Amino acid sequence: MDHAQRSGCPINLTLEVLGDRWSLIVIRDLMFGNRRHYQELLNQSEEGIASNILADRLKRLVESGLLSRRDDPSHAQKAIYSLTEPAIQLVPVLAQMAAWGRRHRPASRELSIRAEILEDGGPALWAAFMDELRALHLGAPMPQRSVFAELQAAYERVAAEERGAVA
Repeated sequence: MDHAQRSGCPINLTLEVLGDRWSLIVIRDLMFGNRRHYQELLNQSEEGIASNILADRLKRLVESGLLSRRDDPSHAQKAIYSLTEPAIQLVPVLAQMAAWGRRHRPASRELSIRAEILEDGGPALWAAFMDELRALHLGAPMPQRSVFAELQAAYERVAAEERGAVA
């Protein structure tokens, strides 16, 4: 990072890397949405991240060692972003943040279902998801269980139910 650390407090040090609104959103989108390219992160953002903010956060997250960036062999102008091991280890943090948000904020059912499954599954599910993320992002062997597919299927089911209720 460009600036000196304010203190050696572990919470402060974490917030210096992840304390702005967008950094964890970008990590969330790579983690739960498997969005690996700039355009996917920009165009599929539920929160409507601005292009300059996204570019800045991607650069910062790479500099801080939470993401890696490599050229996309299929397209000279594109880069592929991957979670690093420290970012993958944020799964329990994001699961706990999502659980808190479900309990204390007006979260939508559609966007809460993955949080509910992660909360119900607890540390064993988080570990299985982290193993799968290591396969997707770091080239580790792919586990038999796909937590990503389970979370995605639940999201799609609830989203379809919500659309049916609206239609």
